Amino acid sequence: MLRYLFFYLNNPALAYQLSGNMSETGTVRETFFYSQLHTVAEVLSSPISDFQIDDITFEVGGRMKGQKQIEAAKQGYVVKDDINTGYGNIVPLWMFGMVY
Repeated sequence: MLRYLFFYLNNPALAYQLSGNMSETGTVRETFFYSQLHTVAEVLSSPISDFQIDDITFEVGGRMKGQKQIEAAKQGYVVKDDINTGYGNIVPLWMFGMVY
């Protein structure tokens, strides 16, 4: 299986310190997700989406993020920013802050 190597900052706030207003919102979201989960699980890049933990695939995005990127996943979740509650396989990004 092909694995990709990505570097994420330990804290999404560092992205703003390093690049100011030029920080990519998607990168900040992914950094937050990774920073909350890497201490409790082995978080890998997914060949079909953003992240994989064991056999679970996670796609991180904003309120309008769809299901397309996780269609091929056996078990996939869309992690959305800018929502308050989840439903089905959609989980609010803020909830992962409770893991740490």
